[in-house]
Amino acid sequence: MDGRDPRTAVPENGGVSERHVLVLPDRDAAEEVAGELPDRFGLAEEPQLVRDALAGEDDAEDAQWLVVVEDPDGRLDPAALDGLAAEYEGWLEAP
Repeated sequence: MDGRDPRTAVPENGGVSERHVLVLPDRDAAEEVAGELPDRFGLAEEPQLVRDALAGEDDAEDAQWLVVVEDPDGRLDPAALDGLAAEYEGWLEAP
């Protein structure tokens, strides 16, 4: 026996799926980044594009675009993702 009380033991979780969100200044930049991600990082799933209107703004020009990348194995390097986003004047959102 390992000395743990079975009544208070917490079951071990499986791997935690990560989600990375890259913030880009416009739709064109977001589409280009989404197009580069599979080739550069070998993604199994296509990234998702999401329009994120800035608070109080109704104009479509006043929106950021998000590229959402699922990383179920936690293998993607956040610094490399941030670097790619920076090439398009964007950034990787902190978790």
